[in-house]
Amino acid sequence: MAKNQNPRNLAPEVLHTAARWEDRYHEWAREKALRRGWKRTVLAYDSYGGETSIRVLARAVLTKTGHPAADTKASIRGWRSFGNVPLSNDTAWVRVNGAEHMVTADRGGIVDAVIPGDFAPGTVEIEMWTDDSLVASATVRIIGQEQTFGIVSDIDDTVMVTALPRPMLAAWNTFVLDEHARSPVAGMAVLYDRLIYMRPNSPIIYLSTGAWNVAPTLKRFLSRNLYPEGPLLLTDWGPTATRAFRSGQEHKRSTLERLAREFPHMKWLLVGDDGQHDEDIYGEFVENHPDNVAAVAIRQLTVGEAVWAGGRSKSGGPGQGVPWVYASDGAGLASKLTERGIISGI
Repeated sequence: MAKNQNPRNLAPEVLHTAARWEDRYHEWAREKALRRGWKRTVLAYDSYGGETSIRVLARAVLTKTGHPAADTKASIRGWRSFGNVPLSNDTAWVRVNGAEHMVTADRGGIVDAVIPGDFAPGTVEIEMWTDDSLVASATVRIIGQEQTFGIVSDIDDTVMVTALPRPMLAAWNTFVLDEHARSPVAGMAVLYDRLIYMRPNSPIIYLSTGAWNVAPTLKRFLSRNLYPEGPLLLTDWGPTATRAFRSGQEHKRSTLERLAREFPHMKWLLVGDDGQHDEDIYGEFVENHPDNVAAVAIRQLTVGEAVWAGGRSKSGGPGQGVPWVYASDGAGLASKLTERGIISGI
């Protein structure tokens, strides 16, 4: 049986007011969608795992067509990603290595569960479905005990220029802008490809405060711009059980802490930008887990990008023997990481 990670079914009286209103809206939207013939669907996301367990990530939703995967080559406006209706507290099934496991979605339809098993390093395919739905598939990257290096990369303003922190531009980028109009940061795909070439089989994880709704859009962007494949670790927008708005910073902090617990043998190259909070978050992680950090690479925003991002972080990188490098693009970061021996080896 899979082990779910988030608390479920809190009594209504302890839910935040915003969460109760959201639940009522979801209930209304589900009833309306079912009357219109929308179909139960599981959207399975690529994930990661170790040799004794894997993490399963998915959304249980109602969609018009019931198809579990969008066209990977389609040009899709951002708002279309938010048209699905979540199936709160729904049950789904996962098939992996010939065994089936039951998992449960949270109040936002998000499945985040751990499934125990015996897994070999490399990749494993999983299948997911719910009642009367089509079967969705996803790839899980298994990180073995012999692997000691990996990459954790921010997305916004690190691999993709969005200036996301400015509220109006964030809304435009998320809900309106055609995904083909987003710009990759120069040299970052080449840097990641080089790192993985020099250190074969190194995992890469893309950590962002973006919503799970836009996961297909981000995956298409990364693929089209030749970034290495890796799971996306996103969040669910909207209120939580205890607060009106989710904390993107807390999402990043808790994810890094989880990676340290799950893979204590790994050293991560943490890649972000100096536009908002990446330096603070990475700095805290370095202080708490210096043995789990190979280096920190910070992309320096241009003057214009920094203005739209609300300024630059005032933080400097704490020591603890962990190298911090700064540059404006992938080529500059590659040069400095080479000087520190991170690309060729520690």
